Amino acid sequence: MNCGHCRLVCALWNARAAGHWGLNWWRQMNDKLDLDFGHDLIDNGTSDDYYTPPFVFEALGIEFDMDVCAPTGGVPWIPAKQSLTIIEDGLTTPWEGRIWCNPPYSYPAPWISKFIAHANGICLVQSSRANWWIRLWNEADAFAALPSNIKFVTGAGDSKGIFMPVVLVAMGALNVAALQNSGLGRIR
Repeated sequence: MNCGHCRLVCALWNARAAGHWGLNWWRQMNDKLDLDFGHDLIDNGTSDDYYTPPFVFEALGIEFDMDVCAPTGGVPWIPAKQSLTIIEDGLTTPWEGRIWCNPPYSYPAPWISKFIAHANGICLVQSSRANWWIRLWNEADAFAALPSNIKFVTGAGDSKGIFMPVVLVAMGALNVAALQNSGLGRIR
């Protein structure tokens, strides 16, 4: 299991090897990472730091090949073989196999475009009137609305609701079947 420190060392080594070593690069990375390695929190300090509660994965009963929007160090209860963090950049790294995607709600559009193009996985997104939502509604294979009182897990480990309704979205036959068998809600 990779810890945040190991990921940082690898990122620094890769940046040096690529010739990107410098104070500006370090400042940019420092702004993106929670560099306090003396604790077990996964809070990166943004309003996007809300993690899917464990019961969702228990109900789905599947393993993902990749969590494409993971915080540094990953989320321990997400059953994914690989976690892409801000360091690996899930938008530029190729996605492989079945993916889990709980994108930043502040700007989900590029994540949704890549999710649709990949067409193999499950994502959790807020309902919206935005163009990305209309496209997702028209192209995804299945939707399940989650209860309005769902509580997410914060980086500090607390439970907290959000003001937006959220849905699970599946693409690919096996993911649709997992959603149908989950009992998490009515499937469209």
